[in-house]
Amino acid sequence: MSERAYWEQTKQAIAEYAKKIGIDKIGFASADPFVELKQRLREHREKGYESGFEERDLEKRTEPELILAGAKSIISIALAYPSKMENAPKSEPGAYRGILSRSAWGTDYHHVLREKLDKLTQFICQLEPNARVESMVDTGALSDRAVAERAGLGWIGKNCALITPEFGSWVYLGELVTNLPLPPDTPVEEGCGDCNICVEACPTGALVQGGQLNAQKCVSFLTQVKDFIPDQYRAKIGNRLYGCDTCQTVCPKNKGKHFAHQEAFRPDPEIAKPLLLPLLTMGNKEFKEKFGASSASWRGKKPIQRNAILALAHFKDKTAVPELIRLMENDPRPVIRGTAAWALGKIGGETAKAALEKAKECEKTPEVLEEVEKGLAFFRETLSSK
Repeated sequence: MSERAYWEQTKQAIAEYAKKIGIDKIGFASADPFVELKQRLREHREKGYESGFEERDLEKRTEPELILAGAKSIISIALAYPSKMENAPKSEPGAYRGILSRSAWGTDYHHVLREKLDKLTQFICQLEPNARVESMVDTGALSDRAVAERAGLGWIGKNCALITPEFGSWVYLGELVTNLPLPPDTPVEEGCGDCNICVEACPTGALVQGGQLNAQKCVSFLTQVKDFIPDQYRAKIGNRLYGCDTCQTVCPKNKGKHFAHQEAFRPDPEIAKPLLLPLLTMGNKEFKEKFGASSASWRGKKPIQRNAILALAHFKDKTAVPELIRLMENDPRPVIRGTAAWALGKIGGETAKAALEKAKECEKTPEVLEEVEKGLAFFRETLSSK
């Protein structure tokens, strides 16, 4: 058997095993440096478009050899996740609800993908005892999407998501870097063409142009920061507690695509679409019990509670006023006190106004006082518009 035929056979064996353990799609790519990507990432950084969650070292992000010495191939995998929620509870007056993005439904995908990649690694090492393998999911240095595109899993759309012909962009990605010289797959030719729907639909204009995202404006990123959300984006958050799916839900390539066969990713409606008010009083233990298994929990409860306050302001939920006053007066976290003050101004009413006037006299933290002033300014605006 020729060497090429041998490695082709090895590749087929890996692909068959991947299918057996529930991997939805697998592709193989060379471990050559990602030269074009490096240039794009450099420009991205110069423009201030990074989120700050990325690996800082651009060399590591684009040179597989730095991840694994002697790297020859990268194996890219995809797992499909659901785009629809069965029996979704309704959000209604007195019982308003927030929403987690689909990527946070079910069990944290990092754990699920890691388990699949570990099994795949063990299989490869049994097949080839001299194999060296490095596994990565999302938090790894390489760009999952760039690897998946090179490995023929799909193409990177104008919404910056990897779009597969079978599952649309509703996929989680992971990869293995290895020293085995596995024959590469052919990249997918399909693309977005003239379609620009996602760019036009982005709530904050974060998609600067097709394929370029200013992460600092992205609603998904904003829902995960721990600080105050800039004023101009607060109303855009709506009732999103974690993440944003707009650029995926509007994508024509995702139309009719819904796959719920991965048991781990099926959502519990009470977690994926929770009631807002109970989130405000939730302690750490309760938060861990309810959201701990979801990828939405990685930043802790503060961002989710702050987003719940913004959602209550979005719904102008007057039943939330007593709880928001309590938070504004007593919560030890300035971000929560300040956001509650802003929300009280948005919701309005005499009780909220009186509480804000009292807070103006008692609050000592400058950034919270600024939010109290913003809250009171809403009342002045209402008066002047009458």
